[in-house]
Amino acid sequence: MVRDIKKIIQEMTLEEKASLCSGLDFWHTKAVERLGIPKIMVTDGPHGLRKQAEAADHLGFNESVKATCFPSGVTLASSWDRDLLHKVGTALGEECQAENVAVLLGPAANIKRSPLCGRNFEYFSEDPYLSSEMASSHIKGVQSQGVGTSLKHFAVNNQEHRRLSVDAVLDERTLREIYLASFEGAVKVAQPWTVMCAYNKVNGDYCSQNEYLLRTILKDEWGHEGFVMSDWGAVDERAQGLSAGLELEMPSSNGVNDLKIVKAVQEGTLPESILDESVERLLKIIFKAVDSKKENASYDKCTHHELARQVARECMVLLKNEDNILPLKKESQLAIIGAFAKKPRFQGGGSSHINPTQVDSAFLKLVEAAGHTASLSYAEGFSLTSDAIDAGLFEEALKIAALADTAVIFAGLPDHYESEGYDRTHLRIPENQVRLIEEVAKVQKNIVVVLSNGSPIEMPWIDSVKGVLEAYIAGQASGAAIADLLFGDANPCGKLAETFPKKLSDTPCFLNFPGEGDTVAYKEGLFVGYRYYDTKELAPLFPFGHGLSYTTFEYSDIKLDKETMQDHDTLTVNVSLANTGTASGKEVVQLYVRDIASSVIRPIKELRAFEKVSLEPGETKTVSFVLSKRAFAYYNTAIKDWHIESGDFEILAGSSSQDIRLKATVYVESTTPLKKLYTRNSTLGDLMLHPKGKKTAEELLNLMLGDKHNSSESLGTDMAVMMSDFVLRGMINFSGGAFSESMMNDLLAELNADDCN
Repeated sequence: MVRDIKKIIQEMTLEEKASLCSGLDFWHTKAVERLGIPKIMVTDGPHGLRKQAEAADHLGFNESVKATCFPSGVTLASSWDRDLLHKVGTALGEECQAENVAVLLGPAANIKRSPLCGRNFEYFSEDPYLSSEMASSHIKGVQSQGVGTSLKHFAVNNQEHRRLSVDAVLDERTLREIYLASFEGAVKVAQPWTVMCAYNKVNGDYCSQNEYLLRTILKDEWGHEGFVMSDWGAVDERAQGLSAGLELEMPSSNGVNDLKIVKAVQEGTLPESILDESVERLLKIIFKAVDSKKENASYDKCTHHELARQVARECMVLLKNEDNILPLKKESQLAIIGAFAKKPRFQGGGSSHINPTQVDSAFLKLVEAAGHTASLSYAEGFSLTSDAIDAGLFEEALKIAALADTAVIFAGLPDHYESEGYDRTHLRIPENQVRLIEEVAKVQKNIVVVLSNGSPIEMPWIDSVKGVLEAYIAGQASGAAIADLLFGDANPCGKLAETFPKKLSDTPCFLNFPGEGDTVAYKEGLFVGYRYYDTKELAPLFPFGHGLSYTTFEYSDIKLDKETMQDHDTLTVNVSLANTGTASGKEVVQLYVRDIASSVIRPIKELRAFEKVSLEPGETKTVSFVLSKRAFAYYNTAIKDWHIESGDFEILAGSSSQDIRLKATVYVESTTPLKKLYTRNSTLGDLMLHPKGKKTAEELLNLMLGDKHNSSESLGTDMAVMMSDFVLRGMINFSGGAFSESMMNDLLAELNADDCN
């Protein structure tokens, strides 16, 4: 239906316009019935629909309607599969349509700065490119069904500790290259109907009223067309927030903040034109939701459950497979140990907690898959409600482990170890689980550990086991997916979207997380996740991008379509990938870029492209990537734009960040050389980089060091190197009068007027 939104706004009273800028209750926007403006419903996601069945309840005390619980964000990102994320999004959109939900709150694209963050299970990755690609596909899938998304939490929301008041303090390059880049691609490519601002402050301003984030970057630079809503209770000063670009406050303020908006307009501190623009953005989405509503929408619960199973299989990561202990033989005698085998940990806690349509037990699915050919025994091993060691449970587990061909231990983090609302304080799983694995290893040499956790853990027992399957928290069908992978009915193909450190003190922000009082300083800067480990040459437990398969892959024949290029060109990279094993499988080819010589601090390499490829045994495919300017650029704060320095760049293709198989080099020429401003405090070394300045610098060095240093070759001496750091004004004193202040000023004027600098 075509509507004249501007005309509708003209007919609205000031109070009606202000009223649209806050919620009716916890989950609905307000209506203006006399003008045909309806209310719409928003509700929690992002990996399932959490629509409250009774009275409004954001905290989850009331039961929500049954919905499919898909794998959480950390698990989905481990698929590295754009098409898979689109399928999940499409299914979520179908369920929203069936429940009359207009906007699903998600996906969550915040960067995993520390593995301690309590909400990491919801977030995709430590890498902004991977995160934005996953978020884009998720958004496109949901919105393909006429349901909006709310990309969250914008921005720099990386801890739960004091999340409503903490100020995240970071430099502009880190903000742009890491934390905003995770959102940028998703906004530009997928255009989420809404973006949700975070609770915290960024560099002194609450996100709910941070004009630099909401208006300058999100709206003006990135071109976001929808509206910004607050996280629940994130608003500080409402009129200031509206001015900064926050259109919708959630939940309802019961009219208190509506009156503040009215008062601000009446007093002239808030232009009514800004209010009108905000209402226009709101109405465009409200009417889009109404026009996209599918009458009598429904979905098949069994079909969505089967999709959840398929998705979970694609996401789980095989971390270790010594002696090819996996896949298990169905005719073998297996000891299944651990409470998670029958009581799965399949989702995280907090606002994303889903009431699933059904839940698979891994133990029952293993029995079902094995049929009559295997002998499976079960022991609980440990309690999920206590970390204390139960001698009786241990004894039972050790007894069946000793009699089995292989022991499969289900371990991980209980619900109360990680959740929205608080951060972890360590990376350990409960001590009773650690001891159980260690004790079983004394009676059984063939051990496989299946992990259920939402973020990295320490593994002091890693050398005592032969296999580790990281199942993460993989949704309601995770039990069936685990059985499929353990028995080889499916081939593991997930890759870690985050680094697993050996210990907490190895993590990049160990000394600065979660901050002091209401300030957290991001002192590690750009060096988040693998950027830190790879650049520091610090070996993690498992690197970013790592994941094994039941088959093997060979990389060969990397080809670039050009040897030199300008910064506005694109580079096509082709890599040959062959399945050299005996099983069908999928491999994620990861492409990293390294700036070989840079004048600015940069990580040793950064992920710039990836593709998941399916291959039959003996099959070879050519994988093609196209790299554009952003793949080579850094954010230059002086010009406030992305910039490439002329030079050689290495293109690295591999199976993980630390398993690089192929390399090639391209020279990239910058077409926007930076103009350097020379001052009296510029060094002789600075002058050496300028064609005209070099001659003067050599003459000045000759004055100081003698005629024998009159050539550029002489500048490698220790004295010349030391003198190269002398500032220009200092040469007035040290030249004995041969270099005057007027000569210096004339030189500076000439250098700064020269186009070559």
